[in-house]
Amino acid sequence: MDKFLAAAIEEAKKGLAEGGIPIGSVLVIDGRIVGRGHNRRVQKGSAILHAEIDCLENAGRLKAADYRKATLYSTLSPCDMCSGALLLYGIPKVVIGENRTFCGPEDYVRSRGVEVVVNDNQECRQLMETFIENNPELWYEDIGE
Repeated sequence: MDKFLAAAIEEAKKGLAEGGIPIGSVLVIDGRIVGRGHNRRVQKGSAILHAEIDCLENAGRLKAADYRKATLYSTLSPCDMCSGALLLYGIPKVVIGENRTFCGPEDYVRSRGVEVVVNDNQECRQLMETFIENNPELWYEDIGE
């Protein structure tokens, strides 16, 4: 398995252990992780702390040129909000652990020139399937349904 996707899965497991939703993300520039995050909406009582947003926040302020060299890894297909952040900062590539339990606007992101790689990783899918089965109300709140 890709070491960066493995790091995103570690983040997802941290979120689950904290009582949150098991989605993790890492931002990679020049072959090293510069930001890590996991969904912390529950833990922080936040409306917006999805894994990708937490990851970007934890990476701190970066230059536009740095974002243009970055790859964002996420255990789950990014939602509209997180895809918007990807586009806003000009991140050219997103690697997705799985998109069966939830699929964000991947076609739109592709149409804007972003390379979208979906791994269909079984561990990512199992984390989400189990979580959704055990916590449907929390999951649907997270995705705005």
